[in-house]
Amino acid sequence: MVLQSLKNCLWLSCVLRTPKACFWSTASGGLIIQSVSNDVYQNLAVEDWIHDHMDLEKQQVLFLWRNSPAVVIGRHQNPWQECNLRLLRQKNIKLARRRSGGGTVYHDLGNINLTFFTTRKKYERMENLKLIVKALKALRPQLDVHVTDRYDILLDRQYKISGTAAKLGRTSAYHHCTLLCNADKFLLSSVLKSPFKGLKSNATPSVPALVKNLFEEDPSLTSEMLLDAIAKEYAVQHQIDHHITLINPADETLLPGISDKTKELQTWEWVYGKTPKFSVSTCLNMVYKDSILDVKVNMDVKHGRIEVCNIDLPEQWLPPGLYSELVKSLTGSKFCPNETTALVTTLLRVCPQDNELHTRWSLLCENIIRLM
Repeated sequence: MVLQSLKNCLWLSCVLRTPKACFWSTASGGLIIQSVSNDVYQNLAVEDWIHDHMDLEKQQVLFLWRNSPAVVIGRHQNPWQECNLRLLRQKNIKLARRRSGGGTVYHDLGNINLTFFTTRKKYERMENLKLIVKALKALRPQLDVHVTDRYDILLDRQYKISGTAAKLGRTSAYHHCTLLCNADKFLLSSVLKSPFKGLKSNATPSVPALVKNLFEEDPSLTSEMLLDAIAKEYAVQHQIDHHITLINPADETLLPGISDKTKELQTWEWVYGKTPKFSVSTCLNMVYKDSILDVKVNMDVKHGRIEVCNIDLPEQWLPPGLYSELVKSLTGSKFCPNETTALVTTLLRVCPQDNELHTRWSLLCENIIRLM
């Protein structure tokens, strides 16, 4: 076991570097690990791996991680309801679905993620949040931070700086939470605002809140300082050495089977297909030849696929046969702009060579795709 400073991690008080195959078993009582990756899918996969493989009776674990820009929704949430998917695609911001419940959060490098692993019997999210508050107070005594009954951490009694979610397994459990240090608040508020109208769902909705960065309260604070302070407090409370072990979430020798977990979290079937059943009932206000046409669209979506599709078009807008083919093709397809674009492009090839008809077709299809 060799201790050495790392150029890119000078802020760490002490970094424990251990042989890959054995560090899980060398520490007793507690372990503090930090991901060297900023990929949301890899870091969520590490949570799954620890929950599934580690003996949490022998040692509790604190996992520290940060992500490049990403939106993470809860296990039972609807992405169309929770965020601006078109903006995510434009900004190349990743969308991920975690395995815990709770609401939607925006991640970037100014947003710290903390995961506390224990046995189910020892699971206690309030104590974890109090630990974070104690660490913040030790770092900056003047900060007005406290934990609410909803398991949020508030700054100045009104601004949310941390939200909580959890996964309770049969014997193992984890509680994870965020901590806003210096996140992009403009992007946060933009991507977490769904433009969707007419969506009905039983999915778990997020609860909007006023947020504030700790950096706004004290510009001398950095994410690295906060991570280190929390790691110190965790070490004190668990009576372990203040060592942070760096891990690479892509390392199969350290985390056997981690690649498969990461790949699963990236699939359309997991991110979108796990959405609880929902319905869309909206009116497309299409501008055509200096007039506005109202087109009513009703769809039922199950497992991310269109189960029922009805489009109420003006009379003679499309030939009956072409309209029937459109509805038939949409039924059973993914509620997804890429798949729908490919589908309508294919249908356009068999559409009669009529410029007026092509214009109408394109206008209708563009508006339907915008829904997705």
